[in-house]
Amino acid sequence: MATRFDGGSGEAGASLSLAAPDAEAPAEEASESPRVTLDDVLAEPAAAPLPARKAQPLGAAMRTARVAAIAGRMASIHLRGAEGPVDAQIASDVDPEVIADARARGDAVLVELCEGEPPLIVAALTTQRPKALHLKATTISIEGDEELLLRSGSGALRIRKNGDIEVVGSRISAASRGLFRIVGRLLRLN
Repeated sequence: MATRFDGGSGEAGASLSLAAPDAEAPAEEASESPRVTLDDVLAEPAAAPLPARKAQPLGAAMRTARVAAIAGRMASIHLRGAEGPVDAQIASDVDPEVIADARARGDAVLVELCEGEPPLIVAALTTQRPKALHLKATTISIEGDEELLLRSGSGALRIRKNGDIEVVGSRISAASRGLFRIVGRLLRLN
């Protein structure tokens, strides 16, 4: 099928092939296909807007929700597409503090819906880059194969693979409530 348009050649009605030409098709058949100009395409009315999405009936499904309140392993959530808050359980393998953090950040949670059962929160979704990051754990380990760099403004701490440690800042303070020990084969002050 060929569609006629001005393909930048300056000639109104120039052809553009939309399909691979059929080598066996007779020339008369190609000339019988309808010709559409760019003006014809532009003159067509715009397509009707899509209808608004309707909420799907509850069934086995996954949906996102926002947490309104949390108490133990239960939460009050606002399901997308549902009216009013709904009580939901937090899955046994999900830490309630993770859901509380998502609530505090305004992040969504992923909810599993099954007919005849209360909604089950199965995950917290991070939907935006955080403005602040709070890590809380029994042990925190940060590793870099070549280098680790912690930087804020003009201050930095760099730890290299070879054991070099560099601390840079406009003012550096160190204090100890007990023994403050500096050990090295060579100590250089200024």
